[in-house]
Amino acid sequence: MTPAAATEQRLRQWWSVSVTPKIKICGITTVPDAELAVSLGAWAIGLIFVRTSPRRVAAAEAIRIAAAVKRKTLVTGVFLNHPLDEVVKLHERVGFDVVQLHGDEGPSFATEVQRRTGAKVIKAIRVRDAGDVRALDAFRNVDFHLVDGPGSGETIEPVLLRNRRTKLPMLLAGGLTPENVAEMIGTFAPFGVDVASGVEAEPGIKDHAKLEAFFAAVRSTAPAKEEEPAAPELTEQEKLAERVAAVERLPRAEGAPEPPAPAEAATPAPTQDDPPAPTQTAQAPS
Repeated sequence: MTPAAATEQRLRQWWSVSVTPKIKICGITTVPDAELAVSLGAWAIGLIFVRTSPRRVAAAEAIRIAAAVKRKTLVTGVFLNHPLDEVVKLHERVGFDVVQLHGDEGPSFATEVQRRTGAKVIKAIRVRDAGDVRALDAFRNVDFHLVDGPGSGETIEPVLLRNRRTKLPMLLAGGLTPENVAEMIGTFAPFGVDVASGVEAEPGIKDHAKLEAFFAAVRSTAPAKEEEPAAPELTEQEKLAERVAAVERLPRAEGAPEPPAPAEAATPAPTQDDPPAPTQTAQAPS
């Protein structure tokens, strides 16, 4: 293993045990499913506008969903090779926090989406080979990368992401289920995970039990919290010093006298029983 690969592996291991991934629930088509996802802690929901998708949501329903969960989660509009003007018009109607580009859109198209909508942009790509990863690296000005499986319900080969160059936050999608998501998080250490079919009763309709199980599986990857050590007890002398400092910090009225200095303890006079103090004689350095 090369030094660079070893470093990347250590970073992935550190990330996997120190950060719980964000969760994006995609393919939402109803208000109840959106509200359940939010109640479980979804970082984002995805509204798909791809005409051929069985999870496509109508604009009117998307508006209702967005209104129900706005400012509670990130509302994401998912597009595939849509004209820029169409993306902008839907944004004006729905109000996306994020726009996800899942087609052949180029970097300049993504930049125009950011400029004209003010939304964050996810660039998504199906990863079939190393060339797909290199193509995704060209999108350096977007906010997130999303890596999807090579086909519907298929997971990504881990080896393909080893040469990913950019440090943009990565969302992992493709074939995720409540049964495998924890293992996939351990393998890829993503910023977040994106699921649609893995938590459905049928296309576009979420299975609430699967949805809850998915969230529980992701949270099971969170690092255990260590109890912080209790603060040490102060000594009586330290407590007295704190009280004195607190009094000195209190504001005094203008012209008020300075508080008296604490009296020094008197040195007791020697008694006849006390031995005389030894006389010290200066010595030259040896």
